[in-house]
Amino acid sequence: MRAEILAAAERILVETGDQSAVSIRAVADAVGVTPPSIYLHFTDRNDLIFEVCELQFSHLHEAMEKAVEGVSDPWERISRRGRAYIQFGLSNPEHYRIIMTSRPDLTPERLVDERLVHTSAFGGVIDDVQAAIDAGVIRHKNALLVATGLWMMVHGITSLLIAKPDFPWPPVEELVDHILGVHAAGLGVERNEVIKRR
Repeated sequence: MRAEILAAAERILVETGDQSAVSIRAVADAVGVTPPSIYLHFTDRNDLIFEVCELQFSHLHEAMEKAVEGVSDPWERISRRGRAYIQFGLSNPEHYRIIMTSRPDLTPERLVDERLVHTSAFGGVIDDVQAAIDAGVIRHKNALLVATGLWMMVHGITSLLIAKPDFPWPPVEELVDHILGVHAAGLGVERNEVIKRR
């Protein structure tokens, strides 16, 4: 039953693109149970939405890990993780909005900012950045600072593409290549290294 409830809540969220549409009654109707039945599995609506987003966040981690399977070059791993992040956000825009752009007072309590620092997805980026620093690919020495800047970059790309779909953007791959190349140059990654690692 818990899995059915989660699936129904996720379906409503995706179909409506509206967090407010995921009410206890709407989910109960979709599953074919009474609203009190939902409370046997979830404390409240926020708890339910959190679990839906938590599931998607684990999918983000899986997508980023799959993108770097068999890749040892640290800058290539960083690049692939960033591209996987952007693609995931574009494929799951409402989940992305809830996790990354909701107002703090409207965000489920467990989706606090401090928690993001300790997620495996962000930890993987820090590890790859540190490996790139150790290999001399990135000249900056603060892995957390560099990883945070990289996250801000991919978040900015993802958020704008979601928020402004009708803007005449360049092709997404071309846009990402350009922005990643500019950011890499700022980190001290030689241009020929960026090209070689594509």
